[in-house]
Amino acid sequence: MTDIASGINTRSTHVMAEKKPTKKVARKAANSGRATAKPAFSDEERAAIRERAKEAKTAASRGEKASEEPAVLAKIAALPEPDRAMATRLHTIIMASAPGLTPRLWYGMPAYAKNGNTICFFQDARKFKTRYATLGFSDKATLDEGNMWPTSYALMKLTAADEARIVELVKKAVG
Repeated sequence: MTDIASGINTRSTHVMAEKKPTKKVARKAANSGRATAKPAFSDEERAAIRERAKEAKTAASRGEKASEEPAVLAKIAALPEPDRAMATRLHTIIMASAPGLTPRLWYGMPAYAKNGNTICFFQDARKFKTRYATLGFSDKATLDEGNMWPTSYALMKLTAADEARIVELVKKAVG
């Protein structure tokens, strides 16, 4: 219908007035009575993400060629015992068994990279409030054995046998 005096289509304005709310508005209204959901990341995880962003920014500002070993050694020195002793020993083992790896910080923890890709890393027990430290390997490590293989190892202490196994793993991971 058109109002002849004003030239306005009264039928279309009437239809627009009866328009249903959009799905987004309806969802928001439905969710407004719910309690807030648990955050996606813990405080420790958010801190690790912030550390990684800071590391990436620092690395970009000084160029990829600059050595991060002093930062890695400072991070290791700041760890509480017994994790400091294990991280120090792991650093020595990894650098001796795979001299082509470059020390770097990765999510605030000591890590070792090949061609810019993290191969292995150390995570102290207090990082995510666990009962043991961890030696982990990224997906860039060549540890593949069939359809299933471990990518991280819990560390309570390092024995001579453990150190020999770590040397084997690091050498295999590098390829």
